Parts: sequence; structure tokens; C-alpha cells
Amino acid sequence: MEQNLDCASDSGPHRSDLVRQSAEFICKHAESVSVDMTKIRELAGLLSRKIAQGDMGLDRWKKHELHPKTADQKAVDWIFFVDTLNFSFWSEDESDQKFCVEYNGKRWTGYWALCAAVNRALDEGIPITDPKYYEAVTDQQLEYVFRTSTHGVMPMIQERKQNLHDAAKTLISKFDGTFATCIKKAAHSAKELLNIIVNDFPSYRDESIFEGRTVYFYKRAQILVADLWACFEGKDLLNFADIDHLTIFPDYRVPQVLNYFKTMVYSPTLENKLRKNYLFHYGEKEELEIRGSSVWVVELLWKEISDIMGKDAVGSVNAIVLDHYLWDYRQAHNDDMKDVPFHKIRCIYY
Repeated sequence: MEQNLDCASDSGPHRSDLVRQSAEFICKHAESVSVDMTKIRELAGLLSRKIAQGDMGLDRWKKHELHPKTADQKAVDWIFFVDTLNFSFWSEDESDQKFCVEYNGKRWTGYWALCAAVNRALDEGIPITDPKYYEAVTDQQLEYVFRTSTHGVMPMIQERKQNLHDAAKTLISKFDGTFATCIKKAAHSAKELLNIIVNDFPSYRDESIFEGRTVYFYKRAQILVADLWACFEGKDLLNFADIDHLTIFPDYRVPQVLNYFKTMVYSPTLENKLRKNYLFHYGEKEELEIRGSSVWVVELLWKEISDIMGKDAVGSVNAIVLDHYLWDYRQAHNDDMKDVPFHKIRCIYY
């Protein structure tokens, strides 16, 4: 790829396009991660059948008991708050040090523990999703909201607090104190909403350098757009004609699933690092190869599914639907994947 990816301008590619271009560039130049088209076609066949059976779709997000059920401004504020903190939930081990929250008689871990803690706080009358509250939220208040059912603690609590303070200040000073104003300004464009998020909220600016070029991922920014779209079921202000321009949300779990299906394969050296629980730094070459290749594998997967299903794929599947299914698949098949390593990193971007 010869195109310079160093910036997005009004006349150039949109940020979602930059993610896709970055992924292709990384995948073509990767040394430690390779792509298996035969396995991609096999997985495309499996997922095509799942789509035809109605096992995949937009409604999966809203059906989860912890997600908002009413599409209104409160839901918008909830989603923005959660996605501002939606990163780095993996545990050092499987002991009682995991971040675990008990809510409504169940124990939740990882991302779901975050959702459960937010809902618990709201039930207790704590206005945790109100920017006016979390603009000055204290350590003590956050520690109470995110108290656990184990000896574990929420990772990176100081970074999360800083994210909240910064995001709240921006919402209050520029957007009337609610992310709903950002949605209105986007004027039915997922691409424009993504631009607003990345431009105005630095904690969502997920960019790095690979082979001397700026590369773009925007995991949390894209998932914020997608979560809002899913909550509102693509209606009203969230009726985005360009929603299919988003890619998957490159984290540490979706690559694990893609590796489980052998659609992306790691070199022996990288595999050995993963099995030894090597802690990557944000922007490290192998880390970028894993994330970039996962985006590109799903782009290839999406194309193969579209070829198999033809016109039936239109409106039935996009990168968001595929990401949701793959992420949920890992949750549902945790025991099957215990021997499939995933890359570990502590950063605010995923």
C-alpha cells in the first residue's frame, strides 16, 4: 500500500477507512502473524449458516440483561460512560484476584463487571453516568462504585478516573453536558460521529506507528458508535446509512477467537511469548500485527460471507455483527479456549 496514512482530512479518507487501510498495510507487512484463507473460507461457511438460522444479528446487544433496554438520553449517557472505561479487564490469573462484581444474584467479570457496577450504582441513587458527577469523581467514590466481590480490584483505576474527568470537562464545555449533543451534530453519519469522538475526546485516540507510518485502530471509538447504534436498533438519530464503514473493534479477545479458528496464525516465537504471558507495550510491533491482522481477517471473512450469501447478506451482516458474535463466542466457549493464548497489555485503548 503506497498511500500515506498519516492524517485524515475533509477531502481524504475518513477515520473508519483509515482503520481498514491500516489493517491491510499491517497484515501485508507482518512478520509474526499470517493469514490462512482456507480457514477463513471455512469459518465464513459456518457463520453464513448461523446468519441464515438467525443466530447472529443486531438485537444480540440489547438482549443482554445488563445493557439498557430503553433507547433514550439516559441510555446514551450510560453507553458513553461505560465505553470511556471499556478497556483492560483481563486478570493476572484465574484466582480470587479477578475483577468481579455481584449484582442481582449473579457474579460478573470483565466488561460485564463494569456494566454490573454501573447499574448497581444507579440503583443505589449514585448518578455515576452524569458528567456533572464524574467530572470531579474522587478515588473513594470510584472505589466504592467498583467494589468487588473478591479480593480483586478494577485494573488501572487512576487512568479510568482521568478519562472520566477529561471526558466530562469536554461534554460540559462543548456539548451541553451530554453525549447526545454529539450524536445530533453527527447528523445521521457514523463516520462523522467517529470523527467527533476521536477529535474531541483524546482517550479514544487509538493510533500508533508501524513501519514508519501512523496506523489507526480506534477500538473504543468505534465500539461507542456501534453500541449506540445497537441500542437504538439503527433508528431515530442513530439511523446511520454509513454504519457498514466501521470495522471490528481490535482488542485482545477477538484475535484469540480468530487464532482458535486458525484464520490467523502466530509464529513460533510469538506463540512462545504469548504462552509465557509476555506483557506487551502499546505500539509494540507484534502487538500491532495481532490487532491489525485481526481487523483484516474479519474484512476478508465479511467478503467471503457476502459471496456465499449474495443479496441475503445485505442488511444482515457487517463488521459489528461479526465482532459481537466472535466476542460472545469466546465468552460461551471459555473452556475450549483455555489453551489458546491471548496477548496481554495494559493500556487505555482496549
